[in-house]
Amino acid sequence: MAASTDKELKATLWKAANKLRGSLSAGQYKDVVLGLVFLKYVAEEQWKALVDKASTAHIGRLVNEAMGDVMAARPALAGLLPHFYDDLDPRRLGELILLLDDVRFGGERRARDLMGEVYEYFLGNFARSEGRRGGEFFTPPSVVRVLVEVLEPSRGRVYDPCCGSGGMFVQTEHFIAEHDGDPSAVTIYGQESVEQTWRMAKMNLAIHGIGNAGLHRGDTFVDDAHPGVQMDYVLANPPFNIKDWARDEADPRWRFGVPPAGNANYAWIQHILSKLAPGGQAGVVMANGSMSSNTGGEREIRERIVDGDLVSCMLALPAQLFRSTAIPVCLWFFATVKPPERVGRVLFVDARELGHLVDRAERALTDEEIARIGVTYHAWCGSPSAVAKGIDYQDIPGFCKSVPLDDIRAAGYSLTPGRYVDAAEPADDAEPPDAKVARLTKNLLAALDESARLDAVVREQVERLR
Repeated sequence: MAASTDKELKATLWKAANKLRGSLSAGQYKDVVLGLVFLKYVAEEQWKALVDKASTAHIGRLVNEAMGDVMAARPALAGLLPHFYDDLDPRRLGELILLLDDVRFGGERRARDLMGEVYEYFLGNFARSEGRRGGEFFTPPSVVRVLVEVLEPSRGRVYDPCCGSGGMFVQTEHFIAEHDGDPSAVTIYGQESVEQTWRMAKMNLAIHGIGNAGLHRGDTFVDDAHPGVQMDYVLANPPFNIKDWARDEADPRWRFGVPPAGNANYAWIQHILSKLAPGGQAGVVMANGSMSSNTGGEREIRERIVDGDLVSCMLALPAQLFRSTAIPVCLWFFATVKPPERVGRVLFVDARELGHLVDRAERALTDEEIARIGVTYHAWCGSPSAVAKGIDYQDIPGFCKSVPLDDIRAAGYSLTPGRYVDAAEPADDAEPPDAKVARLTKNLLAALDESARLDAVVREQVERLR
């Protein structure tokens, strides 16, 4: 039976993929499923042949051969596709192939979009199931969307120095499509050090119809794959607080100071700043500690970056957006050129109270909340998208405030939004503090009395058992 909706399709595929669990490592499991998704999309005739042979004992060998044929026909994919299907249980592999074949697409664009959605769905679920390891290749979609909504990357060079599975590039393509832009006006540049993750990124971009010639493998600190290339937009979610990284004190990227050997956060920030073209902008996910750290020379580096008027916005995010880490995170936004009325100022946004729980361990931002953040930033900048809507910026207590650099200097160069964004105004009908304290005290005493009563009842019952 063909899945009639995206939701049904994804649920069916995830259930089918779970049949592979137990006999494979998490990394192989992911490669098996995503490899088949990719093969179905790019090699329709070969796929039909595999469906016809899905119930045979040698289906794994046939899938390996199909993967080899695709890579031979497309040199850009050489070495990217998984090639170990003959190691799998042929019955389970055949069932997965038949379930994938049940999907029917309508039109080339619809096929690409749906396969892309399936691919992203699996990436997200693998990130959840793999926990911390999964976070290395997957940034939560709502976080990526905030970066894209703020930066609005619609033309020029778009760069991610630690691109994971390519989510920043995919969301950029979505943004361009939603705004009727020209995808060919954007050129993708990326780098990823983990080979398996780099292969996933290549496949992910191919599924979405995005050119990936600018995507390279390697350690960005050891060997910048794009030397001398200046970027119009940088979107990045670097690994947090890396202690073991390739540090060269003489590296010319350390324009604002040599980053400490025990933490690469400010190495990532300075690498990104070094890549920005005149007029370029960047959005970077960072651990909250980066906003106020004073050790290892990080405060001095932060001072120089702030004094250079490169920070355009600091955004505090809600907790639990990242299933893979409990570390609270924030977004840094940089701009090499600010509007005249915003020179010498930074926009602080405190979004910690936004979001909703997807489940007990994960929170996500809603479309409306993401739009609110984007509109706030663009109103502050006076960007065309805000001007066209007639939206003017104003400070909102408890949410956002435009702050002069002198106030930041007076606060010891801390960039924590909560330090600057005024407390939200109480509602007109808010309960007076004294009355609230009296009410809560009364309720607490009543609860304690009830607890004591129940304790006595339990003790009495226990005594009867003697």
